[in-house]
Amino acid sequence: MLHSIIVPVYNSAVILPALLTAIDEQRKLHDWDLELILIDDGSKDNSFEVIEKLSSQYSYIRGIKLSRNFGHQAAVRTAMEHVSGDYIAIIDDDMQDPPSLLPMFFTYLDRGYDVAYGVRRKRKENFFKVFSYNLFYRFLQKISSVHIPLDSGDFCVMKQRVVKNMLQLEERNPFLRGIRAWVGFKQIGVEYERQARAIGESGYTFRKLIKIAMDGIFAFSSLPIKIISLIGFAGLSFSIAYSMYIMWIYFTRGIQSQGFLTLVLLILFFSSLILICLGIIGEYVIKIYDETRARPYSIIEKSINLSIPKK
Repeated sequence: MLHSIIVPVYNSAVILPALLTAIDEQRKLHDWDLELILIDDGSKDNSFEVIEKLSSQYSYIRGIKLSRNFGHQAAVRTAMEHVSGDYIAIIDDDMQDPPSLLPMFFTYLDRGYDVAYGVRRKRKENFFKVFSYNLFYRFLQKISSVHIPLDSGDFCVMKQRVVKNMLQLEERNPFLRGIRAWVGFKQIGVEYERQARAIGESGYTFRKLIKIAMDGIFAFSSLPIKIISLIGFAGLSFSIAYSMYIMWIYFTRGIQSQGFLTLVLLILFFSSLILICLGIIGEYVIKIYDETRARPYSIIEKSINLSIPKK
């Protein structure tokens, strides 16, 4: 049985040798027939040179270098197109999801599960980041049209048929943990304690985290667009009620509404709501535009020990 491991790489030249040592230790210990796909997502350091060097030491390495930084999700999605294993794992390159956990995760596939995904019991990261992650996952679960498990990331192991079905969803901005939940099959969450990053800094900038969050929200929920309708009805109700109030004080007390400040405040309030609503609509329009352009998820610049089919 062939085991495949996908590792997206970004500015991780320093930590890659340690990662390979940890993976190879598990390979030897459990006698895996292994395929390791290291996909360099446009690193600014010499990560791909390190991958080339490591591939001469470990024959099971398959290397992919993307032409630029397309993002974590696109990189993993690209690597998924080239795996051939019966069991497929996705782990990050920073060893926060230790390779030593993989054998335990693979046992769930032996027991009949199609997917075993990691559920982070504890994060060894700063308070703001932990709080933001917790808030996002809970918000997404509440508004999503499918059940996306709390505190689960991309760290998981899957059977080949799950990956094949995930690849049928040709979304230009893939949110993989949402797609994984959407395709279904028999899945189980496995709790583990997420480690602190061993070396270097995370490639996930605040901007990239926001993009992934937006991809997840707008790809798996129609609630934002429904909120616009609710705001519209609320605004209409308020306008009718306020108009009736003005008419009431005019006919019962003979008081004419001076209303200049009120008018200004109402214009500012509803103008702001209109801009917010247009922004929400714009996000959906952008997603539709991305899909209709049908651009590739990524562009492969070069590869190691990998046959890239011509399109």
